[in-house]
Amino acid sequence: MNEQNPAPEEELNTADQAEAAPPSYEDLQAQVAELEGRLKDEELRGLANEQNLRRRHQQEIADAYKFAGQKFAAEMLPVKDYLEMALLDQSGNFDALKMGVQMTLNELQKAFDATHIKEINPQPGDKLDPHQHQAMQAEESGQEANSIIRVLKKGYLLNDRILRPAMVVVAKSAENAE
Repeated sequence: MNEQNPAPEEELNTADQAEAAPPSYEDLQAQVAELEGRLKDEELRGLANEQNLRRRHQQEIADAYKFAGQKFAAEMLPVKDYLEMALLDQSGNFDALKMGVQMTLNELQKAFDATHIKEINPQPGDKLDPHQHQAMQAEESGQEANSIIRVLKKGYLLNDRILRPAMVVVAKSAENAE
């Protein structure tokens, strides 16, 4: 039996020696090549991921521009429907037509509210604000110079940005009249 035991001990010694021996130059070269391959693969995957993100971002921006008016357009559809119904009305009833126009205006106001469009409606006597009003005419008046006499067209804001300034007639001083 003693003759059989030395063989496994010899196998263990040989395995211990193999583990303790430093790797050969060729083994190290193979490990370096494998690590370089992994690094190159990760780098390519990172670049592809970055390119995909950039492409997706550009598409999202293009879609945002393309569909920016979608909410407003959807809000305007009922207004168009009411106007078409008013044109189809053959009853000749003025009161019904007036009520239909009022309903259409109410629907338009709802669309404006939903899309954050607000009126600029200055009152006579208000001071001219060049950021919100556009003086279309100047007339002599007993009012202070550059104050609003009347509004020709209301102005509109979209999220605090001027869509159209209010078009107004302003008072001019008697000195400027000459």
